[in-house]
Amino acid sequence: MEDVLDVYQQPYDPLRSVVCLDETNRQLIEKRRIPAKPRSVEREDYEYRRCGVVDLFVAFEPLACKRVVKLTHTRTAVDFAHFLRELVDIHYSHCEKNVLVMDNLNIHSIASLYKAFEPAQAKRIIQQLEIHYTPIHASWLNMVEIEIGILSRQCLSQSLASFEEMHCQVNAWTLYRNTFCSTVHWRFSLDNARCKLRKLYPVIF
Repeated sequence: MEDVLDVYQQPYDPLRSVVCLDETNRQLIEKRRIPAKPRSVEREDYEYRRCGVVDLFVAFEPLACKRVVKLTHTRTAVDFAHFLRELVDIHYSHCEKNVLVMDNLNIHSIASLYKAFEPAQAKRIIQQLEIHYTPIHASWLNMVEIEIGILSRQCLSQSLASFEEMHCQVNAWTLYRNTFCSTVHWRFSLDNARCKLRKLYPVIF
């Protein structure tokens, strides 16, 4: 926990990005609309059709007010590896080091890169990364969880029937949030942790 909080207290450095990373998924649902008769409102039937699941990889850099969201059809180690490569080679290609904060999900490992790429390329990507894991059962320490909550409320609460439709909605939301420099103001410091969560620390006699 203290390791992650130390990362959050680092000053902004454009060449050393601090990026929080996680993923979520949403069910694609097509609702059946009942055609409206003259002088009546359109109605929706209670029945709906499942159209699959979309996975969303989300990277959030609080100090730069920047987020990157990638939609995929699956959530595998290979998908995760390709997302990391996209971050390193496209979105943060100017950085000397990319500091990642993420939880302990099984695919959140540098081994995922070796499943997707040749060893030389996997090692090149790894050398650009510095990874900090949140403790088990403490993913709330990851600021991207807050951003995913906002994404869910503002963009994903409505029923979307296709991958393309969701991709369009998410891109518009991401552009809006980035343009207006929306971010999270983290206030839980190391001192707060040692005071409020002192029961988690060993007692020294």
